[in-house]
Amino acid sequence: MALKHLLGEIAACQVCADILPLGPRPILQIAAPARILIIGQAPGRRVHRSGIPWSDASGRRLRTWMGVTDPVFYDKSKLAIVPMGFCYPGSAERGGDKPPPPKCATLWHERLLHYLPNLKLTLLIGQYAHRRYLGPRRKPSLTETVEAFSEYGPELFPLPHPSWRSALWARTHPWFEEVVIPALQANVRKVL
Repeated sequence: MALKHLLGEIAACQVCADILPLGPRPILQIAAPARILIIGQAPGRRVHRSGIPWSDASGRRLRTWMGVTDPVFYDKSKLAIVPMGFCYPGSAERGGDKPPPPKCATLWHERLLHYLPNLKLTLLIGQYAHRRYLGPRRKPSLTETVEAFSEYGPELFPLPHPSWRSALWARTHPWFEEVVIPALQANVRKVL
């Protein structure tokens, strides 16, 4: 099956339609030449409206962490974006968004990754990506997993989600900006 056909299937997906408050709108970015893959959580409300992955404050923070410009980030021949959930899952009662529905990754990830033969670096953003792609190798907490980033490289690079909460988290974990971010930027430069 060609990637174009698979993307058509994803665009027409209705599997989670009954639980998505704004309806299905799968948002991802992929092309076979991509060398970097970002696996995040799920699009937020603003991204759902725009239809452009990471087109919000979290995306700006992620691009800063990576040390890349918007044109590089949105060049699908360089960078693929395949979140754990492709559609906006709705708001959680305690703030933030609901977790990505697990069906999405189960249905689509393996099939999509088949079309990314040139990958050199995968950024695993947030606990859902850590859980799926690191499995028993992940540490007991997100903080410990991110701090141990070098254990997963050079192919995998775990990160926290770049939401406004991560700015607060980074203040109490200065090693993130002192050690992890420079290592991330060096890896991204090397791969691109």
